Amino acid sequence: MHIAIIGNGISGITAARWLRKLSDHKITVISGEGEEFFSRTALMYIYMGHMRLEDTQPYEKWFWKKNRIDIKKGWVETVDFKGKNLEFHDGEKMPYDKLIIACGSKPNKFGWPGQDLDGVHGMYTLQDLEAMERHSTGLEQAVIVGGGLIGIEMAEMFHSRHIPVKFLVRESKYWNAVLPDEESDMVTRHIRENGIDLRLETELKEIWGEKVSGKAQMIITNKGEKIKCGFVGLTAGVSPNTEFLNHTDLEMSRGIMVNEYLETNIPDVYAIGDCAKQRNPKPGRRPLEAVWYTGKMQGETVAYNICGKKVGYDPGIWFNSAKFFEIEYQVYGDLQAKLPETQSTIYWEHADGRKSVRINYHTESGRIAGFNLMGVRYRHEVCEKWIAENTHVEEVLQNLGLANFDPEFYKEYEQEVIDVYNKQSGKNLQLKQRRGLSAVLRFLRKKTAL
Repeated sequence: MHIAIIGNGISGITAARWLRKLSDHKITVISGEGEEFFSRTALMYIYMGHMRLEDTQPYEKWFWKKNRIDIKKGWVETVDFKGKNLEFHDGEKMPYDKLIIACGSKPNKFGWPGQDLDGVHGMYTLQDLEAMERHSTGLEQAVIVGGGLIGIEMAEMFHSRHIPVKFLVRESKYWNAVLPDEESDMVTRHIRENGIDLRLETELKEIWGEKVSGKAQMIITNKGEKIKCGFVGLTAGVSPNTEFLNHTDLEMSRGIMVNEYLETNIPDVYAIGDCAKQRNPKPGRRPLEAVWYTGKMQGETVAYNICGKKVGYDPGIWFNSAKFFEIEYQVYGDLQAKLPETQSTIYWEHADGRKSVRINYHTESGRIAGFNLMGVRYRHEVCEKWIAENTHVEEVLQNLGLANFDPEFYKEYEQEVIDVYNKQSGKNLQLKQRRGLSAVLRFLRKKTAL
């Protein structure tokens, strides 16, 4: 049996690796972006000079041949689902028995005049990185449009080369659709402290370019301001990269529709990663989640299903992490920008305005709901176990030291977090467990009581 995989990102490569572990089927991974799998989240560090492209490639070149995984460089132009054939841009055809679509995302474009000019790019593919590098020579100013995680990464990239940046964000605070107000204020301050000209409540209206070269040279905002620039970064989110599948029988609705086994409406066709949209997502989860770890989980799940071991996709407890210049961010569990009426929150912020801990819990039962961390590191396994076991917030607080994952000589703030709860509740809780690997291991070995 020949299994073709369109896309060599984390989803497609994980699927290929697990298919090889579970079977002896012929496997072909297809991508026009490049022949080698690389860590997409590390692209920014190549530009910043911290890594080379080869440093972002987890596998040696011999890995694919040794594991009998064929790599095909090329863009799939059309898919003949009835005939089970892939047709490439050069006319070549490739038959398959089963197909996994892991074609990822593309930067959003909202019909702005000038959005296709030279010097207008997102930051998602290797080609985007190459374009950004090409336009950086002699660049006097860049404009970034959109306040998500990719936008802050692009801002840091230009900042590392001392290229002035104007950052347009339509919201009143940075990323306030995801971060609670206090954390959003913190990141907003930190962006400006790093010399980024952050323009809140400001949107892109159009992009002007040179008539002869077709290169971007100026943008106009919704407020009528004209800003000269030689590069415009479009970072207002991403959407599934599925145009080549339009006008086929594949069911799509802002993503390829899949069931819990990652099957599409067409037999022997599966979809995973950024392009896959769950028909019936798990409670509290979005139908489409363009996140690295969920793509990895889907890659393993689809391999089991193709190999005859029926396994439903379960993303588990939500988590994510990012970095805003020097401030590291982690979130575990159900922690929304606006506190639900059924939840209460404990929020502690350091005097330096660069570290905070937020713990949400269900008001009536006291069971823990989620953690939001800025500049402080907590252990994923410990937080997840507390959430999975519906642990009471007071037990969590008294053992908060178990979660601390900061280096050994960093100052601990767990008692300060407890003091916030004590002030809110009138209790007098004290920290019992301080960080220590042996205590953490004992805690994690304890059987989950569900």
